Amino acid sequence: MSELINNSEFRQQKLKELIKSLHEGKTVDEVKDEFQKHFGNVSTSEISQIEQTLVKEGLPIEEIQRLCDVHATVFKGGIAEIHAQKDYSHIEGHPVHVFTEENKVINKLIEEEIEPLLDSLLERFNNNTYLLLRIAFDHLLEIENHYLRKENLFFPYLEKHGITAPPKVMWGVDDEIRAELKEVVKILNSPNMELDELNTKARAVLQRIKDMIFKEDNILMPLMADTLNFYEWIKIDEATPEIGYTLYKPTRSWKAEDKTEDKPEEKTEVEGEVMFDAGSMSPEEINALLNTVPIDMTFVDKNDKVKYFTQGKERIFVRPKTIIGRDVALCHPPASVNVVEKIVNSFKSGEKDYEDFWIQLGDKFVLIRYFAVRNEKGEYLGTLEVTQDIKPLRELEGEKRLLSEEELSK
Repeated sequence: MSELINNSEFRQQKLKELIKSLHEGKTVDEVKDEFQKHFGNVSTSEISQIEQTLVKEGLPIEEIQRLCDVHATVFKGGIAEIHAQKDYSHIEGHPVHVFTEENKVINKLIEEEIEPLLDSLLERFNNNTYLLLRIAFDHLLEIENHYLRKENLFFPYLEKHGITAPPKVMWGVDDEIRAELKEVVKILNSPNMELDELNTKARAVLQRIKDMIFKEDNILMPLMADTLNFYEWIKIDEATPEIGYTLYKPTRSWKAEDKTEDKPEEKTEVEGEVMFDAGSMSPEEINALLNTVPIDMTFVDKNDKVKYFTQGKERIFVRPKTIIGRDVALCHPPASVNVVEKIVNSFKSGEKDYEDFWIQLGDKFVLIRYFAVRNEKGEYLGTLEVTQDIKPLRELEGEKRLLSEEELSK
């Protein structure tokens, strides 16, 4: 046993050294030669462990991300599972099957449509070819759903099992691909399109997408199959339709199949907390959260009685606690009572689901929104009034993206 442990530690250390050597300037060919000399294969779990170790040792995620595409080139042909893996890729409708089938369609779109069209356009410009290429890239933009499912359904469960570095690295590359793909579409839609620029940037992002497909199929999917339990796959499957699919949709439901594995009991309650459709919070957290949201909210129940309102630091309209339990019609000036009653009645009848108003109030530009609150059966539960000063929002220009820690500290 100690021999196996030592061998595993040696492999991890050596692989770590190879990745670091890339960072320090060695060429891909040099690393590939050294890799072939020491290893016949490498498991997905070892790659995961190495990236985790590098992060713990202080190598920034951005550095590992920069090397990610190089890893894939080095490891191609060398990735194999040392221990037996569950293979879900042939179970129709399973999240792994859907994901790998999407990858097949994405790869086919690139290799059988986009790349030939690009070749043809470069050889001789033709309007029909150009239009077909634009349409093909528009289809490729659907890859957004593919990446969103990976980042918001797959990664959280890996993280729950303590696997955090590979998701961070892969997510970073996804974002780069998104940006590069949008840049190519922008070039395609430009009236002054430069074919050389289009060719260079399109080829680069298409190759990155194909490299990501390789990493998803040969690193991410086996890693998840080896890590996630049956119940976690069920939760991923349930959440998949909400995000959507990319160029492929399963023809049958995996959940409808007879499941032979044991399903752990789902926790339906957390002591002292209120359960929601997605998660739970303590009453203290709920109250603080609602008072933190930068809008005023008032809830009127199905009997037209004021039942609740938020108490944020900056309020637009005065609402003393004495109005709790008061008829909503009595909370408005006589001139506007008919309007309020008309809105509420339209909600109760199902005629409308919302109504919007906006007014100039001193130096504020106030948006007032009314929403019908209904349960899952569509039954009316009450009316929600949401009030917000949107003047600062109307004045926004340009962009302000999430900043790095270094930029935030300036």
